[in-house]
Amino acid sequence: MADQTFPHIEHSFEPHRHDLHRRGLMFILSSPSGAGKTTIARRLLAEDKALHSSVSCTTRPPRPGEVDGQDYFFVSQSEFDRMAEADEFYEWAEVFGNCYGTPKAHIRTGLKQGKDFLFDIDWQGTQQLYQKDAQDVVRVFLLPPSIEELQRRLSGRGTDSAEVINARMDRARSEISHWDAYDYVVVNEDLDECFEQVKLILAAERMRRKRQTGLIPFVRGLLRSKAG
Repeated sequence: MADQTFPHIEHSFEPHRHDLHRRGLMFILSSPSGAGKTTIARRLLAEDKALHSSVSCTTRPPRPGEVDGQDYFFVSQSEFDRMAEADEFYEWAEVFGNCYGTPKAHIRTGLKQGKDFLFDIDWQGTQQLYQKDAQDVVRVFLLPPSIEELQRRLSGRGTDSAEVINARMDRARSEISHWDAYDYVVVNEDLDECFEQVKLILAAERMRRKRQTGLIPFVRGLLRSKAG
């Protein structure tokens, strides 16, 4: 069904360059607005070619320069509703009158072949994703060093009114209250240091024994082998 709906979704992935097969993971980055989530996510994707951005379905029209299947899968409201009814999304939400959802099919295919996906989503989307596929999810939450610094960063953008900034701060406090629903929490006081810490988390999670699906036949081969 998913292939017929999205013929442009690629199901053939290049394997990672190692001898042992590994199941992929879903690497989630969450943070309040202004805490560095988007910047860290972009740097990870630019540096780590084995990490791929999760592409969501949306009912909103494409913006100039956006490519269907690369930025989003652009679908009609009726098609989105059908997919939601058929439980074809890991998570979905309505934001400012438009619907966004993460389709399951191509991600599950990629995970089996060792492909890793990066998710830039909030705590509600994280909760939905974790409830449906906990074994493949790694949850990382980024905190600002202080509320004052967070407000300074938001104000420093120079794009929002005081009213909008206050609303963002209220939302930030709400998001921060869910910090304990994550596997890892990193304080983003220095962007470069925070980036390195997130990279270490990703590297360690890739090496978890439960994801090294090729270990069992490898170890059996070791035990059967005789020296000399």
